[in-house]
Amino acid sequence: RNLIKTKDWWKILESKLRGHFQYYGVSENYDSIERFYRKTLYLVRKWMNRRSQKRTMSWEKFYNYLDHYPLPEPRIVHKFYVSPVR
Repeated sequence: RNLIKTKDWWKILESKLRGHFQYYGVSENYDSIERFYRKTLYLVRKWMNRRSQKRTMSWEKFYNYLDHYPLPEPRIVHKFYVSPVR
Protein backbone atom coordinates (compact mmCIF):
# COMPACT_ATOMS: atom_id res chain seq x y z
CA ARG A 1 0.00 0.00 0.00
CA ASN A 2 2.75 2.45 0.86
CA LEU A 3 5.47 1.26 -1.48
CA ILE A 4 6.61 4.79 -2.34
CA LYS A 5 7.11 7.59 0.19
CA THR A 6 4.71 10.50 -0.18
CA LYS A 7 7.58 12.89 -0.94
CA ASP A 8 8.79 10.74 -3.86
CA TRP A 9 5.25 10.03 -5.06
CA TRP A 10 4.48 13.77 -5.07
CA LYS A 11 7.51 14.50 -7.30
CA ILE A 12 6.38 11.83 -9.76
CA LEU A 13 2.85 13.27 -9.77
CA GLU A 14 4.20 16.80 -10.40
CA SER A 15 6.24 15.54 -13.33
CA LYS A 16 3.34 13.64 -14.87
CA LEU A 17 0.96 16.59 -14.52
CA ARG A 18 3.50 18.98 -16.02
CA GLY A 19 4.02 16.65 -18.99
CA HIS A 20 0.27 16.20 -19.49
CA PHE A 21 -0.31 19.96 -19.51
CA GLN A 22 2.59 20.54 -21.90
CA TYR A 23 1.29 17.93 -24.33
CA TYR A 24 -2.43 18.68 -24.16
CA GLY A 25 -2.17 22.40 -23.33
CA VAL A 26 -3.18 23.64 -26.78
CA SER A 27 -5.63 26.30 -27.90
CA GLU A 28 -9.29 25.54 -27.20
CA ASN A 29 -8.41 22.69 -24.81
CA TYR A 30 -8.27 24.50 -21.46
CA ASP A 31 -11.62 23.14 -20.28
CA SER A 32 -10.43 19.56 -20.77
CA ILE A 33 -7.10 19.96 -18.99
CA GLU A 34 -8.79 21.88 -16.16
CA ARG A 35 -11.31 19.04 -15.74
CA PHE A 36 -8.40 16.57 -15.76
CA TYR A 37 -6.70 18.64 -13.02
CA ARG A 38 -9.83 18.68 -10.83
CA LYS A 39 -10.29 14.92 -11.25
CA THR A 40 -6.61 14.40 -10.40
CA LEU A 41 -6.99 16.41 -7.18
CA TYR A 42 -10.02 14.31 -6.24
CA LEU A 43 -8.09 11.06 -6.81
CA VAL A 44 -4.95 12.31 -5.04
CA ARG A 45 -6.97 13.15 -1.93
CA LYS A 46 -8.69 9.78 -2.12
CA TRP A 47 -5.38 7.89 -2.30
CA MET A 48 -3.77 10.02 0.40
CA ASN A 49 -6.64 9.04 2.68
CA ARG A 50 -5.97 5.37 1.93
CA ARG A 51 -2.35 5.64 3.04
CA SER A 52 -3.33 5.64 6.68
CA GLN A 53 -6.03 4.33 8.98
CA LYS A 54 -6.44 7.70 10.65
CA ARG A 55 -9.31 10.07 10.02
CA THR A 56 -9.84 11.20 6.47
CA MET A 57 -8.27 14.40 5.26
CA SER A 58 -10.88 17.12 4.80
CA TRP A 59 -10.87 19.20 1.65
CA GLU A 60 -9.78 22.22 3.68
CA LYS A 61 -6.79 20.35 5.05
CA PHE A 62 -6.00 19.00 1.58
CA TYR A 63 -5.99 22.53 0.11
CA ASN A 64 -3.69 23.66 2.94
CA TYR A 65 -1.40 20.78 1.99
CA LEU A 66 -1.50 21.98 -1.63
CA ASP A 67 -0.50 25.47 -0.49
CA HIS A 68 2.67 24.02 1.04
CA TYR A 69 3.34 21.48 -1.72
CA PRO A 70 1.79 22.91 -4.89
CA LEU A 71 1.09 20.93 -8.02
CA PRO A 72 1.40 22.45 -11.50
CA GLU A 73 -1.82 24.11 -12.57
CA PRO A 74 -3.33 23.72 -16.04
CA ARG A 75 -2.26 26.25 -18.64
CA ILE A 76 -2.22 26.68 -22.38
CA VAL A 77 1.31 26.09 -23.65
CA HIS A 78 0.76 26.06 -27.42
CA LYS A 79 -1.45 28.72 -29.00
CA PHE A 80 -2.46 27.76 -32.52
CA TYR A 81 -5.17 30.36 -33.00
CA VAL A 82 -3.69 33.76 -32.27
CA SER A 83 -5.77 36.76 -33.22
CA PRO A 84 -3.95 39.32 -35.37
CA VAL A 85 -2.84 42.48 -33.58
CA ARG A 86 -4.06 45.67 -35.19
